[in-house]
Amino acid sequence: MTDQSNRYINVSPKFFPFRTLQSEFRILMSRFLMIGGFLGAGKTTAIARLARHYTDRGQRVGLVTNDQAYGLVDTHNLRAQGFQVGEVPGACFCCKFDELVDTLAALGTDRQPDLIITEPVGSCTDLMATVLHPLRHLFGDRYTLGPLAVLCKPEHGRKILGGGTGGFSPQAAYIFLKQLEEAQLIVLNKIDRLSTSERDDLLELLGKRFPDKEILAASGTTGAGFDAVIAVLEADVSLADRPLEIDYDTYAEGEAALGWLNCTVHLSSPNKTWSLDEVTLQLVERFSRALVAAAVEPGHVKVLASAKAATAVANWVASDAPVELSVASNLEVHEAEVLINARAHGSPEALAQHVRQTVAELAKRNALTYEIRSVQHFRPSRPEPVHRYTSPQGENTNP
Repeated sequence: MTDQSNRYINVSPKFFPFRTLQSEFRILMSRFLMIGGFLGAGKTTAIARLARHYTDRGQRVGLVTNDQAYGLVDTHNLRAQGFQVGEVPGACFCCKFDELVDTLAALGTDRQPDLIITEPVGSCTDLMATVLHPLRHLFGDRYTLGPLAVLCKPEHGRKILGGGTGGFSPQAAYIFLKQLEEAQLIVLNKIDRLSTSERDDLLELLGKRFPDKEILAASGTTGAGFDAVIAVLEADVSLADRPLEIDYDTYAEGEAALGWLNCTVHLSSPNKTWSLDEVTLQLVERFSRALVAAAVEPGHVKVLASAKAATAVANWVASDAPVELSVASNLEVHEAEVLINARAHGSPEALAQHVRQTVAELAKRNALTYEIRSVQHFRPSRPEPVHRYTSPQGENTNP
């Protein structure tokens, strides 16, 4: 990445017979990185840190988020931080490959980014065969590909790597493990929340399970360990020649076991101001208590509240993890727009009921008026990739 000349390729002489044009005409290429990981692994925070690193170095960075639904907290959060963000909603990158390509191209409308960092859906795997190989084969003149990095979520990692399911179905735990299995770089994320012994135990579990993998430990929040992560991401790494061995029936069952909910709410109180941060945190805390009482394990719950061009973001990623205010607005407001993203192991209809009840209780406690303006809730459908390359040159579109 430091040598900008690597971002150009010479055009074939058969298209430009004049020697002067051959020497002068070059096509700008973008470095393409994909940062995967299970729901709640800290992908958005890590991607924002990477983007700031390269932006501070004077490089142009584009980001692409991805979700099964529409209305993604991550997209709003990253845009609020000043990044250029495209979004591929409604299905995984693999199932919307053409839309991904169009979104990548749109990032270069004004000027081609030096680097594009993408964040796939947290319940998606088999990315090497369905996204990276097709992108290299079909658009290798536009993008140079970095290694596939996958963040390991500590909250469920210790349980699943230890032989359990972390509160999920065996099929959902299967997705978690397959994500790590196909990674070229595994990053144990959120080490700022782990003791030294917890970190070392998880690294040992990862090393035993995946002895041939590059494994690093880092924190997207504090930046600890990220110099080593960046060094690997900038290295020239060949993509795996063999596709991931994966049972698509089990994969589909794992996704279908998860409930997906996106909801927008308007909160207001014309006669008084209230703390945007406190109300956002209260909303997630109340919702988390409702899910724990119902024995529903979260993948992640994210709430973004916005008012006066400021945002507050609160997160919850596991039943035994605390609720966190990850972005503070430090703002007193009369009204706010609230976006709720919840992914959990349970019924989407039950998630919707819990959200409605939680919002009503929150509004009553804080003397607020509320309006639920939209609710999407569903189980992800079976993944149907547009491409699935069984070798770098061949493909099979029917996994």
